[in-house]
Amino acid sequence: MRRLNKKKALNFVKELDAFPKVPESYVETTASGGTVSVLAFTAMALLAFFEFFVYRDTWMKYEYEVDKDFTSKLRINIDITVAMRCQFVGADVLDLAETMVASDGLQYEPVVFELSPQQRLWHRTLLLIQNRLREEHSLQDVLFKNVMKGAPTALPPREDDPTQPLNACRIHGYLYVNKVAGNFHITVGKAIPHPRGHAHLAALVSHETYNFSHRIDHLSFGEEIPGILNPLDGTEKVSADHNQMFQYFITIVPTKLQTYKVSADTHQYSVTERERVINHAAGSHGVSGIFMKYDISSLMVKVTEQHMPLWQFLVRLCGIIGGIFSTTGMLHSLVGFCIDVICCRFKLGVYKPKSMSVFDGHVNSLTPLLSENAEH
Repeated sequence: MRRLNKKKALNFVKELDAFPKVPESYVETTASGGTVSVLAFTAMALLAFFEFFVYRDTWMKYEYEVDKDFTSKLRINIDITVAMRCQFVGADVLDLAETMVASDGLQYEPVVFELSPQQRLWHRTLLLIQNRLREEHSLQDVLFKNVMKGAPTALPPREDDPTQPLNACRIHGYLYVNKVAGNFHITVGKAIPHPRGHAHLAALVSHETYNFSHRIDHLSFGEEIPGILNPLDGTEKVSADHNQMFQYFITIVPTKLQTYKVSADTHQYSVTERERVINHAAGSHGVSGIFMKYDISSLMVKVTEQHMPLWQFLVRLCGIIGGIFSTTGMLHSLVGFCIDVICCRFKLGVYKPKSMSVFDGHVNSLTPLLSENAEH
């Protein structure tokens, strides 16, 4: 009884077979079919190979949300060289609430403003990269995904001993400021606190020594990420007059970066520039120096590196193999059908009966070959 039930179940399963087997004696192989099979297998292998590289690749996903963190401090990373002696210049930050931020994290280092040949080559390369980044915005995704070790925007040390005097001042380090709009500036004289703000001791410095030609080797906000280029990295300005003001208007966007190599809370920024000569007689008022006025956006950008899941890769791979197999089979059948139809039309003329003619009231028929063979 159990055997009968098993037999019925087995027969029922056989009836549900959607892939019936055809005996090999009923299968006919052709040269055209073999050629199509080779082409199909080659196409499958190539597309599967390319699909594997797509699977290995990653992309950056951008999401936007309101930044609700206004209590934390904002870090400013600075590396600027000014063409004046360190005792003549001072750098500090004054925020929107007229709060003067202590600049204890900044260091003043006497250097030579002119770059060595190796440093100049590095600087030109950095400017070329910056120009490409402005033209090709997708390159920023490449920088996010391929975070390098070290700081590529850091000026390499001089390979020679400078013979000229140390006529410039390198101001580098970091500051922690409130997350409100502010003004970071470098001007003549050291900053001193003041009940209504702050002031700079500029009276003892001669106007003839004013020279705010400068080079920004690095300027970033938030956590410093090696390998990320910022818009002002590599900027170099040469002053045409002693009393000249350089202004940078910066909009900072908080950014959360999450990749397979790094996870950090940093900030991106955009900048516009302006420079003018201070001439009170001509109505151009102001103070000579370098002013970076920054404002913080209320929106935060979340940049996440994403990868194609394995199940999606397998589905796409099955689609490639099944699609090529089905398409080539249909095309081969269609071409074979067209060839058979065309060949049959030519062959039909062999089996047509010969034409019949009437002479003198008699019917002379040219009988087909089949009938003549039948008489014999």
